[in-house]
Amino acid sequence: MLAGKEGVIDYAAVIKQFPWLGQKNQDYILSPDSDGLLCGLFVSNYLNGKIRGFYDGKIMVLEKGFKPEDCVFLDMEVFRKDIKSVGQHMVMFNKSRLPENWDNFNKCAAINNIRNHDGYHDFRLKYPFGTIHFLIGVLDTQQKIDIPKSAIAPLLFTDGTWMNLLGYTENSLSWLKYLRADEESTPLNDIFFNRHYSLHELMETMNEFLRERDAISIPRERGDRVTITLRGGEGTPHNLVIEEENFYLFNEEAKRRAEKFLMLLSKLTGWQYDEKDWSWNKWRLSKFTKRDFTGSNIHLGNRTFDEFIAKRPLSFAMTSTQNIEYTLEEPDKLG
Repeated sequence: MLAGKEGVIDYAAVIKQFPWLGQKNQDYILSPDSDGLLCGLFVSNYLNGKIRGFYDGKIMVLEKGFKPEDCVFLDMEVFRKDIKSVGQHMVMFNKSRLPENWDNFNKCAAINNIRNHDGYHDFRLKYPFGTIHFLIGVLDTQQKIDIPKSAIAPLLFTDGTWMNLLGYTENSLSWLKYLRADEESTPLNDIFFNRHYSLHELMETMNEFLRERDAISIPRERGDRVTITLRGGEGTPHNLVIEEENFYLFNEEAKRRAEKFLMLLSKLTGWQYDEKDWSWNKWRLSKFTKRDFTGSNIHLGNRTFDEFIAKRPLSFAMTSTQNIEYTLEEPDKLG
């Protein structure tokens, strides 16, 4: 638990524990949704980061010549000692009886873990925002982060933040205080305590952003993500074309749509999209198995969580008080 005075986050302590959070010239693997894409634009602009691949829980694509342990995974928690990751999902089931191998998360900057929130005691209090908001808060302690008025819509859209503010108001207010967003000098204050819009104006602005997103969408593929597998499927690669030596590239039409959304985010945030910082080809593909407790008729409890952790899941997240979605390294391995 990393808290400062009056129960707010101690960003200096976070950086001390995870010093790579603010390091420049690193390589990254993103979740392929809007939160991951915002994180990618953010680190490429402020940390000169390079985006080498994507991971959606079913498959991972990673640029030829790069290893997972040499990259930082953004917007996911990877349960491996040698992997650096940053995420906002609930992963700790019971803080009173942690598994013996819980140190697999020693290089995982998971905001719920940092606040010592678990699913057994605190599920209703879980983090309600995006990984990007946590990253902004952390990095602003090292360099000034400017949030223009136009960035508010995409930053409230991602991960359902806008809906969580209204649907889970008490918990959202608690987290805003914890993140120190109520401090006027912080960029999170510019996002969540903005003085630019009335409620109606903000609704109109959000609607305009959603319509621009919808203009990029096609059937079964929303315009705010990089689609490498289809939702509800078994993890069959999608939009990927095999090239020489069994490496893959993102097909041109799918890449065009992804870049169109990235350019929209870039225009609104001021975080420039530079194609040379993003890998779209020469991808090595790894297939994994994604499962969940509900589909396997498993009742979530201390015993079943211990049995689950013994399987050494690659990544996972509690999606309800009775369900965990998780990924196993089969048929392929991460490395």
